Amino acid sequence: MAGRFWPGQRLRIHEMAAALGVSQTPIREAIMQLVCEGGLEMRSSQSITVTRLSLSRYKELREVRLLLEGLATEKATPLLLSSDMARLEELHEALVAAERKGDHEAATLTNFRFHFLIYRSSQMSDLVSILEGIWLRNGPLLKFLYPHAAPTYRGTHQHVILMKALRQRDAAAAKQAIQDDILEGGARLVDLMRKIEAGEVTVAEGEDGEIRLVFAKTPTRKRAVATARA
Repeated sequence: MAGRFWPGQRLRIHEMAAALGVSQTPIREAIMQLVCEGGLEMRSSQSITVTRLSLSRYKELREVRLLLEGLATEKATPLLLSSDMARLEELHEALVAAERKGDHEAATLTNFRFHFLIYRSSQMSDLVSILEGIWLRNGPLLKFLYPHAAPTYRGTHQHVILMKALRQRDAAAAKQAIQDDILEGGARLVDLMRKIEAGEVTVAEGEDGEIRLVFAKTPTRKRAVATARA
């Protein structure tokens, strides 16, 4: 899950088939599966778009994530192996490096791998399947993260706090850290979505065909000439 598509972006079956070097049949099958799982929306056979979540829907799913990702982390804490912990540290270092280099897709994908290494270690396959579905619905919003709403933390990165709790086998602290990561790391995304819904930011396609965020310019106050001359 690398955040390659924009919310509301239109997808064309023939273009995707050409890009992947396959026939249109497996593309259609994959699209129908993603429509059923909530990752894509289909209004007609010719209108397939990436799901666009509202802020209220995002917050609703966030409440579910807080509960279920907290549970998965709690259950995984006593089951993680030393090799898993070493891999988590590698993934976190790779995430930080990707953010520093501006490789946004790599950062997004690495963060996904970091989280799901923990969740899958819970050995609760049905719970992991539910979480994968929730992340799929949230997936298009990941495109908004970089560079305008990158996760930031007031103090220590929540991943570092989380890994310390996992090493100490402190399930309660690990659960709290993953929940804090969801809330604190996503705070700027919530703020950006508010601005989008208020019309202060729009998602627009440029002349080059690239989709980007466009921020409304803050009107400059004109000087009161009469006052200045007085």
